[in-house]
Amino acid sequence: MANVIKLRKGLDINLKGRAEAKKIRLKSNGKFALVPDDFEGVTPKVVVKEGDKVKAGDALFVNKQFPEVKFASPVSGTVSAVVRGERRKVLCVKVDADAQQSFVDFGRKDVSKMDGKAVVDALLEAGIFGYINQLPYAISTNPSVMPKAIFVSALRDKPLAADFDYEVQGQEQDFQTGLTALSKIAKTYLGVGKESSVDRMKDVEITAFDGKCPAGNVGVQVNHIDPVNKGEVVWTIGDPTVVLFIGRLFNSGTVDLRRTVALCGSEIKNPAYVDMLVGEELSTLLSNSYDASKSVRIINGNVLTGKPTTKDGFLGAHTSEITVIPEGNDADEMLGWILPRFNQFSVSRSYFSWLCGKKDYALDARVKGGERHMIMSGEYDKVLPMDIYGEYLIKAIIAGDIDRQEALGIYEVSPEDFALAEFVDSSKLELQRIVREGLNILRKENS
Repeated sequence: MANVIKLRKGLDINLKGRAEAKKIRLKSNGKFALVPDDFEGVTPKVVVKEGDKVKAGDALFVNKQFPEVKFASPVSGTVSAVVRGERRKVLCVKVDADAQQSFVDFGRKDVSKMDGKAVVDALLEAGIFGYINQLPYAISTNPSVMPKAIFVSALRDKPLAADFDYEVQGQEQDFQTGLTALSKIAKTYLGVGKESSVDRMKDVEITAFDGKCPAGNVGVQVNHIDPVNKGEVVWTIGDPTVVLFIGRLFNSGTVDLRRTVALCGSEIKNPAYVDMLVGEELSTLLSNSYDASKSVRIINGNVLTGKPTTKDGFLGAHTSEITVIPEGNDADEMLGWILPRFNQFSVSRSYFSWLCGKKDYALDARVKGGERHMIMSGEYDKVLPMDIYGEYLIKAIIAGDIDRQEALGIYEVSPEDFALAEFVDSSKLELQRIVREGLNILRKENS
C-alpha cells in the first residue's frame, strides 16, 4: 500500500436512500442520446444527420476546436434526431438502438507494447478521449498539449455516491489495462480510499486519502500531490469508470460505455444498482421506482454536483448516480425556524439534530433562504481541504480581478471543489456557477 494523506477539513452528509449492493435488471426501451453539455468546454459539430445508421463506436459529433476529438455513439442504431436549442445550440443527438447490436472493430491491442502517442491516437479514433478532463479550467482536455501528470480518483465519497469497489468487481483486468494505457502517456497517480479493492494496481503511484468528503475530488488530490502552476497542464479522471472504458477498448477492440449506476435517494422504494449505457433514457429506470404522486427532484448525478432532470432525461456521460429526493415545495412547517428540528441537518448546530449523533437524513431540495451579502466567516475553509483561500478566490471571481484569481490558485480548482462550500454557505451563493464562469472567462483571456 502506498502513502496515506490525512485530510482534516471536509463534511460527510449522511442521507437516507443509499443503494444496496445488489443489481436490478431492466429492459431498455432503446432510446439513447449523447449530450454535448456533459463534456465541459466542448463546442460540438454534429457529423451525422437524421436517418443515418451508426454502429457503437461511430462518432456522433466532434469538438469543433479540436476535430480529432470525436464522441462515440454508445449503441448501434438509427439517428432519430439532432435536437437544437436557442441559436442552434446542439442539445443532444438521439439514437434509436437496434435490437441486435453491432460494433466498430478497432482491434485488440497490447498496451504494454504501445507508446503514449499510440494510446492517445487509439482513444481519439474510438471517440472516448473526450471523457478525459484537464486542469486548469476543468474542461475536456486538449490532445495537442501533453500533461505533466495524469490523476485518477477511484474514491467516491459524495452523499449517496455509488461504490466503485462494487462496480469494479470482475472488471479488475480492464481497470488495470486502462491505468497501464494512461501511464504510457505520462506519470499516473491513482487516488483511493483507506480500504479500497484497487489499491494494488500496477504502473501507477497510489495514494490513499483518509478524510471526509471531498477527499475523493480529483482536484483535491492534485492539490495535495502535485499542484498545478500557471503554464502547467494535468489530465484528470474524476470518474473512474472512464478508466474501464479505456481498458475495455484495448482488451476487446470495441467501445463499451456500460457503467454501474446507483438508483438512490430517500424517495426511491428499493435503492439498488443497475447496469446502463451512457446516454440511456431514464424512463425505464424510474418507472415505478418512486411515488409519482409526490413532488420530487430527480437528479442526474449526486445531490451536490448533479443536474436536475426528468424521466425523459438521459444518463449523463459521467453520471454514477440517479438520485430522487423530495422537492420540498409542498412542505408546510408550522412555526418554521423556531421548531427544534430533530430530523433536519445543520452544520452550525442551529437545529437540535446534532444531539442525535450520527444518523441518516431525508433532506429536500429547498435552499431555505435567499441570496444575501457575502459574509467572511471562514465557512468555506472548514469544508475545503485545499491550500487556497476559498472566500477570497470567490470574491476575486465576482470582482473580475484576473490577477488576483491567478494569485489565489484558480488554476487548481474546479466547480465541484466548491460544492460543499455552496451547501454550507449562509449567503446562499451559487458558488459552482461562479467558479465555472470565472474559469471560462480566464480560458478566453488566455487563449
